[in-house]
Amino acid sequence: MSRLSLADASHLVSRTGLGAEWGSIQQLVGKPINHAVDSILYRRHSMPPPLLHMSKWDRLYAMRKSKNNKRMMMRTANREGKALQQWWSSHLLKTDSPLLERMTLFWHNFFPSTIDKTLATSLLYRQNQLLRKHALGNFRTLLHDVAKDPAMLVYLDGYENVKGSPNENFAREVLELFTVGRGQYKEPDIREAARAFTGWGINNAGGFVNKPKLHDHGKKRILGKVGNFNGDQALDVMLKHHTTPVRIVERFWYEFVSVNRPNRSLMKRWAASFVRSNYNITQLLKLVLTSKEFWSPQNRGALIKSPIDLAVGTLRTLPYSLPRNNLYHQLSLMGQPLFNHSTVKGWVSGKNWVSTQSFLLRDSLLRNLTRGNLRNKKSSMDAKLPQLSRDEMAEWLLNTQAVNPFPEKRGKQRLIRALVLDPSYQVY
Repeated sequence: MSRLSLADASHLVSRTGLGAEWGSIQQLVGKPINHAVDSILYRRHSMPPPLLHMSKWDRLYAMRKSKNNKRMMMRTANREGKALQQWWSSHLLKTDSPLLERMTLFWHNFFPSTIDKTLATSLLYRQNQLLRKHALGNFRTLLHDVAKDPAMLVYLDGYENVKGSPNENFAREVLELFTVGRGQYKEPDIREAARAFTGWGINNAGGFVNKPKLHDHGKKRILGKVGNFNGDQALDVMLKHHTTPVRIVERFWYEFVSVNRPNRSLMKRWAASFVRSNYNITQLLKLVLTSKEFWSPQNRGALIKSPIDLAVGTLRTLPYSLPRNNLYHQLSLMGQPLFNHSTVKGWVSGKNWVSTQSFLLRDSLLRNLTRGNLRNKKSSMDAKLPQLSRDEMAEWLLNTQAVNPFPEKRGKQRLIRALVLDPSYQVY
């Protein structure tokens, strides 16, 4: 493939953005792969607007200490949490930096923290900004900054980890989920890593603070390495373990290429390249997007759309709208609530996005969005759609062959509805 066809451009835009937006696809048709990928990776990015009216950490922390105030704190977190969810879902609809938001979502799922556990929207908001800042930067920097992030310290009880009474929750998840993975460490590694992280906490302003008097300065043995490790040094030991980069590139595979298990030797080659780049996320993403596996016909339609891909992607691609500005509520119903993962492992994605119940919810959303007067041949929607043939419409909106035949009656709105309701629209 020397230059991108309509189908190729749609494939690239769908995988790297939030929907198959026609304007973005138009800009890529006819470009060589490397130029098209670079134009996506190195475009200027815009930031979301600020979120106002969040309770400060010092007030919330004081409430945590009182059982009488705990209920009030939970009500506050529920109210402000909904505002936080609406803030990000609204930005997902409006952003002109879809790749940046997609990568922020990726790391939001890799390093989850939730409203229900933190009860502090101000901390979650700042964590969201941190993930966005490093989303396409350096994984080592991201790992270190997230480990010290106040929302993460609350979510995994790291701010309660002190010398003489270490809390192992954070150390366990860093080893299992963020770095080396299950089977690569033992219980003593967790205990020793927890000792390394002692003294990390949160100040009254809700920022990170290191308290040397609460840190265990003794020798530790972590993953076979011995030293008087502090938290940063422990993270570097985990980062340099041979399984960590492999696990990162595997997550990229499942995010951008296929739900099917990748070739092990390929993952090792990608991991070696990732390490040589000094854990450069953009360079890893470029490696993935220019690989023959990404462009292979067998990997077209090999990903299942998440609720965000389905809902936000449809609303950004086509001139539909949701009533009552309840996008964040729809995402929660379909199993992808922003800032509220069901487990510390994040959203259970891939093939798990589609179950009997969730498919009914997904189908109901699409039917409600596409409902309208299909007999009106000159609807306002027609004017907002590109001038394409039926086959080109299918190439634009579907990344694999349609299951159902085109409707016999003509009309753009009728055709678009048929394509959106086709089972093939659920994958990309």
